[in-house]
Amino acid sequence: MRINKYLRDKGLVSRREADKLISAGEVLVDGRRAEMGMLIYEGDKVVLHQKQEKEYIYLAYYKPRGLATQATGNFESVITEWRERGVFPVGRLDKESEGLLILTNDGRLTAKITGPESKTNKEYIVNVKEGLSKGVPAIFEKGMQTKTFGKLLPAKARIVDRHTLRVVLLEGKRHQIRVMLSELHYTITDIKRVRIGHILIGDLRPGQTRKLTPLEISRL
Repeated sequence: MRINKYLRDKGLVSRREADKLISAGEVLVDGRRAEMGMLIYEGDKVVLHQKQEKEYIYLAYYKPRGLATQATGNFESVITEWRERGVFPVGRLDKESEGLLILTNDGRLTAKITGPESKTNKEYIVNVKEGLSKGVPAIFEKGMQTKTFGKLLPAKARIVDRHTLRVVLLEGKRHQIRVMLSELHYTITDIKRVRIGHILIGDLRPGQTRKLTPLEISRL
């Protein structure tokens, strides 16, 4: 990867700004002055303005129920330790839902996981007050027609017990599961997200975080 693109992708400067800094001798690669157009390889140490390249942080976080993740909510106050390092949530999980969120300071990840071209699915455990009909999974899997969103993409669903459903969504419209089940006349008592792509919530408890493993990061 060319050095100006590398610096841009790291979120440090624009490509044009990178070119200016390289020309001014303010970028070092493995202790040597960088040259225009040079290639950067894995393991190279890049220093900009005598400051080491940005360290990316990737975390799995169990968002408790009642916590709002949008900027106007109380989310920032509970992740102060990480927020100071530029960490933010990838996507959202509504206030009355709980479960897995990915936190990072890597802006590229947002588009990769939540963008319109994303193939990252998400899995939820949903509890409802009423007894579930055996026909609910088939309705989800054929692509439900809703009043709110129109035709939705097919979603996988499996009944765990009379009041519990496991749902896997490929798309993530706002309050999608709540809308789908509401239009089927079910009352949701709890939604818990347990997986994003290959990332599992595992043994995390509400409010806890853990660093993603190198393998998990590579599969995002």
